Amino acid sequence: MAYRERGGHLPAVTDSKTIAGAGARRAALDLLDRVLRRGLPLDAEAVRLPREDDRRLALAIAGEALRWLPDLDALIDGATAKPLPPDAKARGALRIALAQALRLRTPPHAAIATVLPLVDGGPRRLVHGVFGTLLRNGAALPEQPTLPAAVAERWRAAWGEAEVEAARALLAEPPPLDVALKPGAEGFADAPSLLPGHRRLPRGTAPAELPGYADGDWWVQDAASQLPARLLGDGGAGHRVLDLCAAPGGKAMQLAAAGWRATAVDASENRLARLRDNLARTGLEAEVVTADVLRWEPREPADAVLLDAPCSATGTYRRHPDVLHRVRPRAIAELAEAQGAMLARAAEWVRPGGRLVYAVCSLEPEEGEAVAKTFLWGRGDYRAEPPAPEELPAWTRTDARGFVRVLPSALAAEGGADGFFFARFRRAE
Repeated sequence: MAYRERGGHLPAVTDSKTIAGAGARRAALDLLDRVLRRGLPLDAEAVRLPREDDRRLALAIAGEALRWLPDLDALIDGATAKPLPPDAKARGALRIALAQALRLRTPPHAAIATVLPLVDGGPRRLVHGVFGTLLRNGAALPEQPTLPAAVAERWRAAWGEAEVEAARALLAEPPPLDVALKPGAEGFADAPSLLPGHRRLPRGTAPAELPGYADGDWWVQDAASQLPARLLGDGGAGHRVLDLCAAPGGKAMQLAAAGWRATAVDASENRLARLRDNLARTGLEAEVVTADVLRWEPREPADAVLLDAPCSATGTYRRHPDVLHRVRPRAIAELAEAQGAMLARAAEWVRPGGRLVYAVCSLEPEEGEAVAKTFLWGRGDYRAEPPAPEELPAWTRTDARGFVRVLPSALAAEGGADGFFFARFRRAE
Protein backbone atom coordinates (compact mmCIF):
# COMPACT_ATOMS: atom_id res chain seq x y z
CA MET A 1 0.00 0.00 0.00
CA ALA A 2 1.87 3.04 -1.26
CA TYR A 3 1.11 6.62 -0.33
CA ARG A 4 2.60 9.51 -2.25
CA GLU A 5 2.18 13.22 -1.70
CA ARG A 6 1.31 15.22 -4.79
CA GLY A 7 4.39 17.36 -5.13
CA GLY A 8 4.47 17.75 -1.36
CA HIS A 9 1.21 19.73 -1.36
CA LEU A 10 -1.92 19.08 0.63
CA PRO A 11 -4.89 17.66 -1.27
CA ALA A 12 -6.90 20.58 -2.60
CA VAL A 13 -9.97 20.07 -0.39
CA THR A 14 -11.27 22.44 2.23
CA ASP A 15 -15.03 22.01 2.52
CA SER A 16 -16.16 18.71 4.02
CA LYS A 17 -19.58 19.13 2.39
CA THR A 18 -18.02 18.82 -1.07
CA ILE A 19 -16.26 15.51 -0.38
CA ALA A 20 -18.12 12.23 -0.64
CA GLY A 21 -18.10 10.49 2.73
CA ALA A 22 -16.65 13.43 4.64
CA GLY A 23 -19.82 13.71 6.72
CA ALA A 24 -19.32 10.17 7.99
CA ARG A 25 -15.71 10.98 8.92
CA ARG A 26 -16.84 14.04 10.84
CA ALA A 27 -19.40 11.87 12.61
CA ALA A 28 -16.72 9.26 13.40
CA LEU A 29 -14.48 11.94 14.90
CA ASP A 30 -17.39 13.22 17.00
CA LEU A 31 -18.26 9.68 18.14
CA LEU A 32 -14.68 9.09 19.28
CA ASP A 33 -14.79 12.31 21.28
CA ARG A 34 -18.09 11.35 22.91
CA VAL A 35 -16.71 7.95 23.92
CA LEU A 36 -13.23 8.97 25.05
CA ARG A 37 -13.87 12.38 26.59
CA ARG A 38 -17.45 12.08 27.78
CA GLY A 39 -17.69 8.32 28.46
CA LEU A 40 -20.81 7.81 26.33
CA PRO A 41 -21.74 4.48 24.65
CA LEU A 42 -20.78 4.31 20.98
CA ASP A 43 -23.92 2.62 19.64
CA ALA A 44 -26.30 4.86 21.57
CA GLU A 45 -24.57 7.98 20.24
CA ALA A 46 -24.48 6.67 16.68
CA VAL A 47 -28.27 6.23 16.70
CA ARG A 48 -28.51 10.02 16.77
CA LEU A 49 -27.00 10.30 13.28
CA PRO A 50 -29.79 11.10 10.79
CA ARG A 51 -28.42 9.30 7.71
CA GLU A 52 -28.13 5.52 7.77
CA ASP A 53 -25.17 5.44 5.35
CA ASP A 54 -23.24 7.93 7.48
CA ARG A 55 -24.16 5.97 10.61
CA ARG A 56 -22.82 2.68 9.26
CA LEU A 57 -19.57 4.13 7.99
CA ALA A 58 -19.00 6.28 11.08
CA LEU A 59 -19.58 3.25 13.32
CA ALA A 60 -17.17 1.16 11.27
CA ILE A 61 -14.44 3.80 11.42
CA ALA A 62 -14.92 4.66 15.10
CA GLY A 63 -15.21 0.98 16.01
CA GLU A 64 -11.91 0.08 14.34
CA ALA A 65 -10.21 3.10 15.90
CA LEU A 66 -11.38 1.96 19.34
CA ARG A 67 -10.31 -1.67 18.77
CA TRP A 68 -6.79 -0.57 17.90
CA LEU A 69 -6.54 2.71 19.84
CA PRO A 70 -3.33 2.06 21.84
CA ASP A 71 -1.61 0.80 18.69
CA LEU A 72 -2.78 3.70 16.55
CA ASP A 73 -1.58 6.10 19.22
CA ALA A 74 1.80 4.36 19.33
CA LEU A 75 2.19 4.92 15.58
CA ILE A 76 1.16 8.57 15.89
CA ASP A 77 3.49 9.23 18.84
CA GLY A 78 6.36 7.59 16.98
CA ALA A 79 5.99 10.06 14.11
CA THR A 80 5.68 13.32 16.05
CA ALA A 81 8.41 15.35 17.70
CA LYS A 82 6.39 15.48 20.91
CA PRO A 83 3.19 13.66 21.86
CA LEU A 84 -0.07 15.30 20.89
CA PRO A 85 -2.55 15.84 23.76
CA PRO A 86 -4.95 12.90 24.09
CA ASP A 87 -7.94 15.06 23.15
CA ALA A 88 -6.25 17.05 20.36
CA LYS A 89 -8.31 17.15 17.19
CA ALA A 90 -5.17 16.36 15.18
CA ARG A 91 -4.76 13.08 17.11
CA GLY A 92 -8.42 12.21 16.55
CA ALA A 93 -8.14 12.94 12.82
CA LEU A 94 -5.04 10.76 12.54
CA ARG A 95 -6.75 7.96 14.43
CA ILE A 96 -9.63 7.78 11.99
CA ALA A 97 -7.43 8.27 8.90
CA LEU A 98 -5.13 5.44 9.99
CA ALA A 99 -8.03 3.20 11.01
CA GLN A 100 -9.40 3.54 7.49
CA ALA A 101 -6.10 2.99 5.70
CA LEU A 102 -4.77 0.18 7.91
CA ARG A 103 -7.98 -1.65 8.84
CA LEU A 104 -10.81 -0.77 6.45
CA ARG A 105 -8.68 -0.88 3.27
CA THR A 106 -9.64 2.66 2.33
CA PRO A 107 -7.23 4.01 -0.32
CA PRO A 108 -4.78 6.26 1.55
CA HIS A 109 -5.54 9.31 -0.61
CA ALA A 110 -9.25 8.96 0.24
CA ALA A 111 -8.57 8.36 3.92
CA ILE A 112 -6.56 11.57 4.25
CA ALA A 113 -8.61 13.70 1.85
CA THR A 114 -11.81 13.10 3.82
CA VAL A 115 -10.11 13.81 7.15
CA LEU A 116 -8.16 16.99 6.41
CA PRO A 117 -11.28 19.20 6.26
CA LEU A 118 -11.91 18.28 9.90
CA VAL A 119 -8.82 20.19 11.07
CA ASP A 120 -7.85 23.78 10.30
CA GLY A 121 -4.63 25.76 10.17
CA GLY A 122 -1.36 24.26 11.39
CA PRO A 123 -2.90 21.00 12.62
CA ARG A 124 -4.07 20.30 9.07
CA ARG A 125 -0.52 20.34 7.77
CA LEU A 126 0.62 18.28 10.77
CA VAL A 127 -2.01 15.61 10.14
CA HIS A 128 -1.10 15.40 6.47
CA GLY A 129 2.62 15.18 7.23
CA VAL A 130 2.34 12.52 9.96
CA PHE A 131 -0.04 10.39 7.89
CA GLY A 132 2.21 10.61 4.83
CA THR A 133 5.33 9.76 6.82
CA LEU A 134 3.72 6.73 8.41
CA LEU A 135 2.32 5.34 5.15
CA ARG A 136 5.57 5.91 3.21
CA ASN A 137 7.49 4.11 5.96
CA GLY A 138 5.20 1.07 5.80
CA ALA A 139 3.37 1.62 9.09
CA ALA A 140 1.50 -1.48 10.22
CA LEU A 141 -0.54 -2.59 13.20
CA PRO A 142 0.42 -5.62 15.29
CA GLU A 143 -1.23 -8.97 14.68
CA GLN A 144 -3.46 -8.48 17.72
CA PRO A 145 -4.71 -5.25 19.32
CA THR A 146 -3.15 -4.00 22.53
CA LEU A 147 -5.64 -3.69 25.38
CA PRO A 148 -5.72 -0.38 27.27
CA ALA A 149 -3.13 -0.68 30.05
CA ALA A 150 -5.64 -0.32 32.90
CA VAL A 151 -7.91 -3.02 31.44
CA ALA A 152 -5.04 -5.43 30.84
CA GLU A 153 -3.83 -4.90 34.41
CA ARG A 154 -7.28 -5.59 35.89
CA TRP A 155 -7.91 -8.69 33.81
CA ARG A 156 -4.40 -10.03 34.30
CA ALA A 157 -4.79 -9.75 38.07
CA ALA A 158 -8.23 -11.40 37.99
CA TRP A 159 -7.83 -14.09 35.31
CA GLY A 160 -4.16 -14.41 34.34
CA GLU A 161 -2.03 -13.64 31.31
CA ALA A 162 -3.58 -16.33 29.10
CA GLU A 163 -7.01 -14.67 29.34
CA VAL A 164 -5.54 -11.27 28.50
CA GLU A 165 -3.96 -12.74 25.37
CA ALA A 166 -7.23 -14.47 24.45
CA ALA A 167 -9.09 -11.17 24.84
CA ARG A 168 -6.57 -9.44 22.56
CA ALA A 169 -7.06 -12.05 19.86
CA LEU A 170 -10.85 -11.78 20.01
CA LEU A 171 -10.78 -7.98 19.96
CA ALA A 172 -9.17 -7.93 16.52
CA GLU A 173 -12.45 -8.56 14.65
CA PRO A 174 -16.17 -8.06 15.30
CA PRO A 175 -17.80 -11.27 16.55
CA PRO A 176 -19.99 -13.74 14.66
CA LEU A 177 -23.77 -13.56 14.88
CA ASP A 178 -25.39 -15.89 17.44
CA VAL A 179 -29.08 -16.75 17.31
CA ALA A 180 -31.42 -18.69 19.61
CA LEU A 181 -33.97 -20.90 17.87
CA LYS A 182 -37.56 -21.00 19.00
CA PRO A 183 -38.53 -24.54 20.03
CA GLY A 184 -39.49 -26.54 16.96
CA ALA A 185 -37.64 -24.26 14.51
CA GLU A 186 -35.01 -25.93 12.36
CA GLY A 187 -33.25 -23.06 10.64
CA PHE A 188 -29.56 -22.85 9.68
CA ALA A 189 -29.03 -26.60 9.76
CA ASP A 190 -25.50 -26.26 8.36
CA ALA A 191 -24.39 -23.60 10.88
CA PRO A 192 -22.31 -24.50 13.97
CA SER A 193 -24.25 -25.11 17.18
CA LEU A 194 -22.50 -24.42 20.49
CA LEU A 195 -25.41 -25.51 22.71
CA PRO A 196 -28.95 -26.81 22.17
CA GLY A 197 -31.13 -24.39 20.25
CA HIS A 198 -28.18 -22.20 19.23
CA ARG A 199 -26.66 -21.39 15.83
CA ARG A 200 -23.57 -19.34 14.97
CA LEU A 201 -23.61 -17.39 11.70
CA PRO A 202 -20.85 -15.41 9.97
CA ARG A 203 -20.16 -11.85 11.11
CA GLY A 204 -21.69 -9.08 9.09
CA THR A 205 -24.95 -10.92 8.49
CA ALA A 206 -27.99 -8.62 8.52
CA PRO A 207 -30.55 -10.41 10.75
CA ALA A 208 -33.67 -9.06 9.06
CA GLU A 209 -32.49 -10.44 5.70
CA LEU A 210 -32.07 -14.01 6.95
CA PRO A 211 -34.61 -16.80 6.42
CA GLY A 212 -36.99 -17.33 9.30
CA TYR A 213 -36.65 -13.81 10.70
CA ALA A 214 -40.06 -12.58 9.58
CA ASP A 215 -41.60 -15.89 10.69
CA GLY A 216 -40.21 -15.45 14.20
CA ASP A 217 -38.22 -18.68 14.15
CA TRP A 218 -35.28 -17.18 16.06
CA TRP A 219 -33.84 -14.10 17.71
CA VAL A 220 -30.32 -12.69 18.04
CA GLN A 221 -28.64 -13.59 21.35
CA ASP A 222 -25.00 -14.24 22.21
CA ALA A 223 -24.15 -17.82 23.15
CA ALA A 224 -23.07 -16.88 26.69
CA SER A 225 -26.17 -14.76 27.19
CA GLN A 226 -28.31 -17.83 26.52
CA LEU A 227 -26.93 -19.68 29.56
CA PRO A 228 -28.39 -17.96 32.69
CA ALA A 229 -32.04 -18.58 31.77
CA ARG A 230 -31.25 -22.26 31.20
CA LEU A 231 -30.46 -22.60 34.92
CA LEU A 232 -34.14 -22.05 35.67
CA GLY A 233 -35.17 -25.04 33.57
CA ASP A 234 -38.64 -25.46 32.10
CA GLY A 235 -41.58 -23.56 33.54
CA GLY A 236 -44.51 -25.85 33.07
CA ALA A 237 -47.83 -25.80 34.96
CA GLY A 238 -47.98 -22.00 34.74
CA HIS A 239 -45.03 -21.37 37.03
CA ARG A 240 -44.24 -17.68 37.26
CA VAL A 241 -40.84 -16.05 36.62
CA LEU A 242 -39.73 -12.44 36.90
CA ASP A 243 -37.14 -11.33 34.34
CA LEU A 244 -35.63 -8.19 35.84
CA CYS A 245 -33.75 -5.62 33.74
CA ALA A 246 -35.12 -7.65 30.84
CA ALA A 247 -34.52 -5.51 27.75
CA PRO A 248 -33.73 -6.12 24.95
CA GLY A 249 -35.44 -9.41 25.74
CA GLY A 250 -33.47 -12.48 24.71
CA LYS A 251 -33.82 -14.08 28.14
CA ALA A 252 -37.52 -13.20 28.36
CA MET A 253 -38.12 -15.01 25.09
CA GLN A 254 -36.11 -17.99 26.30
CA LEU A 255 -38.23 -18.20 29.44
CA ALA A 256 -41.50 -17.79 27.57
CA ALA A 257 -40.40 -20.47 25.09
CA ALA A 258 -39.58 -22.79 28.02
CA GLY A 259 -43.14 -22.58 29.31
CA TRP A 260 -42.74 -19.97 32.04
CA ARG A 261 -45.39 -17.36 32.73
CA ALA A 262 -42.94 -14.50 32.39
CA THR A 263 -43.06 -10.90 33.52
CA ALA A 264 -40.32 -8.80 31.92
CA VAL A 265 -39.41 -5.63 33.84
CA ASP A 266 -37.12 -2.84 32.65
CA ALA A 267 -36.81 0.87 33.31
CA SER A 268 -36.22 1.81 29.65
CA GLU A 269 -39.35 2.14 27.55
CA ASN A 270 -37.23 2.52 24.40
CA ARG A 271 -35.42 -0.76 25.02
CA LEU A 272 -38.68 -2.49 25.93
CA ALA A 273 -40.06 -1.48 22.54
CA ARG A 274 -37.57 -3.88 20.97
CA LEU A 275 -38.72 -6.61 23.37
CA ARG A 276 -42.35 -6.05 22.44
CA ASP A 277 -41.46 -6.16 18.74
CA ASN A 278 -39.58 -9.43 19.19
CA LEU A 279 -42.39 -10.99 21.21
CA ALA A 280 -44.83 -10.07 18.47
CA ARG A 281 -42.52 -11.41 15.75
CA THR A 282 -41.86 -14.72 17.51
CA GLY A 283 -45.40 -15.23 18.76
CA LEU A 284 -44.15 -15.67 22.34
CA GLU A 285 -46.01 -14.21 25.30
CA ALA A 286 -44.79 -12.27 28.32
CA GLU A 287 -46.14 -9.48 30.47
CA VAL A 288 -44.02 -6.36 29.89
CA VAL A 289 -43.65 -3.78 32.66
CA THR A 290 -41.84 -0.44 32.48
CA ALA A 291 -40.48 0.13 35.98
CA ASP A 292 -37.36 0.67 38.07
CA VAL A 293 -36.55 -2.59 39.84
CA LEU A 294 -35.53 -0.67 42.97
CA ARG A 295 -38.99 0.90 43.22
CA TRP A 296 -41.33 -1.65 41.66
CA GLU A 297 -43.28 -4.27 43.63
CA PRO A 298 -44.69 -7.49 42.11
CA ARG A 299 -48.24 -8.55 42.84
CA GLU A 300 -47.11 -11.85 44.36
CA PRO A 301 -43.96 -13.92 44.93
CA ALA A 302 -42.60 -15.76 41.90
CA ASP A 303 -41.40 -19.33 41.49
CA ALA A 304 -38.17 -17.97 40.03
CA VAL A 305 -36.43 -14.65 39.44
CA LEU A 306 -33.75 -13.87 36.85
CA LEU A 307 -31.78 -10.66 37.46
CA ASP A 308 -29.55 -9.72 34.53
CA ALA A 309 -28.27 -6.66 36.30
CA PRO A 310 -27.01 -3.43 34.73
CA CYS A 311 -23.21 -3.62 34.69
CA SER A 312 -20.07 -2.29 33.05
CA ALA A 313 -20.69 -4.67 30.11
CA THR A 314 -16.95 -5.17 29.69
CA GLY A 315 -17.72 -8.75 28.68
CA THR A 316 -19.21 -7.41 25.43
CA TYR A 317 -15.89 -5.85 24.31
CA ARG A 318 -15.83 -7.91 21.08
CA ARG A 319 -18.84 -6.05 19.65
CA HIS A 320 -18.61 -2.94 21.84
CA PRO A 321 -14.90 -1.97 22.02
CA ASP A 322 -15.86 1.41 23.49
CA VAL A 323 -16.38 -0.26 26.90
CA LEU A 324 -12.62 -0.78 27.16
CA HIS A 325 -12.03 2.98 27.03
CA ARG A 326 -14.98 4.54 28.84
CA VAL A 327 -15.55 2.26 31.85
CA ARG A 328 -13.52 3.36 34.90
CA PRO A 329 -12.99 1.64 38.29
CA ARG A 330 -15.29 4.13 40.01
CA ALA A 331 -18.14 3.21 37.65
CA ILE A 332 -17.49 -0.49 38.24
CA ALA A 333 -17.70 0.04 42.00
CA GLU A 334 -20.92 2.05 41.70
CA LEU A 335 -22.50 -0.54 39.42
CA ALA A 336 -21.53 -3.35 41.80
CA GLU A 337 -23.20 -1.50 44.67
CA ALA A 338 -26.38 -1.06 42.62
CA GLN A 339 -26.34 -4.75 41.68
CA GLY A 340 -26.14 -5.70 45.35
CA ALA A 341 -29.17 -3.55 46.09
CA MET A 342 -31.13 -5.06 43.18
CA LEU A 343 -30.17 -8.60 44.18
CA ALA A 344 -31.31 -8.01 47.77
CA ARG A 345 -34.62 -6.66 46.52
CA ALA A 346 -35.13 -9.46 44.00
CA ALA A 347 -34.48 -12.05 46.71
CA GLU A 348 -37.62 -10.90 48.52
CA TRP A 349 -39.76 -11.76 45.51
CA VAL A 350 -38.89 -15.48 45.35
CA ARG A 351 -41.29 -17.87 47.02
CA PRO A 352 -39.85 -20.32 49.60
CA GLY A 353 -38.13 -23.14 47.72
CA GLY A 354 -37.82 -21.02 44.56
CA ARG A 355 -34.76 -20.11 42.55
CA LEU A 356 -32.92 -16.86 41.94
CA VAL A 357 -30.34 -16.37 39.15
CA TYR A 358 -28.03 -13.33 39.14
CA ALA A 359 -26.08 -12.54 35.95
CA VAL A 360 -23.83 -9.80 34.53
CA CYS A 361 -22.10 -9.50 31.14
CA SER A 362 -18.94 -8.24 32.86
CA LEU A 363 -15.37 -9.47 33.18
CA GLU A 364 -14.89 -7.60 36.46
CA PRO A 365 -14.96 -9.86 39.56
CA GLU A 366 -16.20 -6.91 41.64
CA GLU A 367 -19.46 -7.11 39.69
CA GLY A 368 -19.85 -10.88 39.73
CA GLU A 369 -18.15 -12.97 42.40
CA ALA A 370 -17.95 -10.20 45.00
CA VAL A 371 -21.66 -9.29 44.71
CA ALA A 372 -22.76 -12.94 44.87
CA LYS A 373 -20.49 -13.67 47.84
CA THR A 374 -21.77 -10.63 49.77
CA PHE A 375 -25.35 -11.64 49.04
CA LEU A 376 -24.84 -15.12 50.50
CA TRP A 377 -23.14 -13.71 53.60
CA GLY A 378 -26.21 -11.64 54.39
CA ARG A 379 -28.93 -14.13 53.51
CA GLY A 380 -29.22 -17.17 55.70
CA ASP A 381 -32.36 -18.20 53.82
CA TYR A 382 -30.45 -18.66 50.55
CA ARG A 383 -27.78 -21.09 49.43
CA ALA A 384 -25.82 -21.36 46.21
CA GLU A 385 -27.11 -24.09 43.93
CA PRO A 386 -24.27 -25.19 41.62
CA PRO A 387 -25.27 -26.28 38.11
CA ALA A 388 -25.17 -29.97 37.28
CA PRO A 389 -22.64 -30.91 34.55
CA GLU A 390 -25.39 -31.53 32.00
CA GLU A 391 -26.89 -28.05 32.51
CA LEU A 392 -23.99 -26.12 31.00
CA PRO A 393 -21.58 -26.61 28.09
CA ALA A 394 -17.96 -27.57 28.73
CA TRP A 395 -16.68 -24.12 27.73
CA THR A 396 -17.97 -22.55 30.96
CA ARG A 397 -15.98 -22.50 34.21
CA THR A 398 -17.66 -23.28 37.56
CA ASP A 399 -15.78 -22.59 40.80
CA ALA A 400 -16.04 -24.43 44.13
CA ARG A 401 -18.97 -22.24 45.23
CA GLY A 402 -20.97 -23.03 42.10
CA PHE A 403 -20.41 -19.58 40.55
CA VAL A 404 -20.08 -19.70 36.75
CA ARG A 405 -17.76 -17.72 34.51
CA VAL A 406 -17.41 -17.39 30.74
CA LEU A 407 -13.91 -16.01 30.09
CA PRO A 408 -12.20 -14.82 26.89
CA SER A 409 -10.57 -18.20 26.28
CA ALA A 410 -14.02 -19.85 26.02
CA LEU A 411 -14.76 -20.70 22.39
CA ALA A 412 -11.69 -18.72 21.32
CA ALA A 413 -11.21 -20.87 18.23
CA GLU A 414 -14.87 -20.45 17.29
CA GLY A 415 -14.98 -16.66 17.59
CA GLY A 416 -15.46 -16.32 21.34
CA ALA A 417 -18.44 -15.49 23.52
CA ASP A 418 -19.42 -12.58 25.71
CA GLY A 419 -17.67 -12.49 29.08
CA PHE A 420 -20.28 -13.46 31.66
CA PHE A 421 -20.83 -14.25 35.32
CA PHE A 422 -23.90 -15.97 36.72
CA ALA A 423 -24.90 -17.77 39.87
CA ARG A 424 -28.01 -19.69 40.95
CA PHE A 425 -29.42 -19.54 44.46
CA ARG A 426 -32.18 -21.56 46.13
CA ARG A 427 -34.40 -20.07 48.83
CA ALA A 428 -35.09 -22.23 51.86
CA GLU A 429 -38.55 -23.80 52.20
